[in-house]
Amino acid sequence: MRVIIGIGSIALDCTTTPFDAVKDVLGGAIVNFGLSSSHYERTGIVGVIGTDFPKRYHDILNERLDLDGVKVEDGKTFRFESEYDYSLCKRYNTKTHLGVMDGFIPSLPERYRDAEFLYLGTNNPIQNLEVLRKMRSPKLTACDTIELWIETMKEETLEVMSKVDIVILNDDETRLLTGTPNLLRGGKVILEGGTNTKHIIIKKGEHGALLVSKGDFIFPSTGYPLEEVVDPTGAGDAFAGGFIGHIARSSNQCEVIDIDVIKEAIVYGNIMGSFVVQNFGINSLLQIDMSMIEDRYEAYKKMVSF
Repeated sequence: MRVIIGIGSIALDCTTTPFDAVKDVLGGAIVNFGLSSSHYERTGIVGVIGTDFPKRYHDILNERLDLDGVKVEDGKTFRFESEYDYSLCKRYNTKTHLGVMDGFIPSLPERYRDAEFLYLGTNNPIQNLEVLRKMRSPKLTACDTIELWIETMKEETLEVMSKVDIVILNDDETRLLTGTPNLLRGGKVILEGGTNTKHIIIKKGEHGALLVSKGDFIFPSTGYPLEEVVDPTGAGDAFAGGFIGHIARSSNQCEVIDIDVIKEAIVYGNIMGSFVVQNFGINSLLQIDMSMIEDRYEAYKKMVSF
């Protein structure tokens, strides 16, 4: 079953910037991941929504994603409220309403267990460990995390990371997890503690991403420069979607996931993140197509070649 499966939150976001604000727009980690990766390969998502989840949002997701892993439960959908500073680089979480996410246990449809590509979003690490146990023989596994789990469930978070092929996290999370201010050293510390881990990808927002791989391979990539940023929410999740999406489609031509494919995938991740930040919520992911993605990828290549 050559399909991407992602597990994570489906949310209604309320976002405020110094320039505008939106309320109850479709968001959530796995929504941004799934809509991003679906441009490259078929994607199914696992999550939960409440009975208040708008039908128009369900229709949007149903047109683009496999929703067999999405449950509807009595109660309110997870809501996330945040504000950004003037630079749009610093986000402050103002309110979190867990709703039906409180106590939710992901349930994998039987056919999802045969998926080749698995992405574990910022879920409780115990839930992610359970999902890993249910998978049969995925070709590639990756995970993300957040500061909450690093601070409250560090041992379990490290266990998840040790069992996946690729760990994707941001610069602040890397420093918190490893206790070092240096990102390169932090990436190597995580690699040294992972049994199966082959690559660490450290997201740096507008400054791109840093790949640290076993064998002392390092690949720094710049972010795609933009003159206007509207809302950075979901950019990191869209990065992961573009990254895994490119790997999945590349495996259609080549069974071996080599380092060149990984490097290309990081650039595609940067590209997907750059689209997301140009609008609120998921709007950009709905408006772009593969030709626009490839045009930006080619422009990126021209910028960094010398």
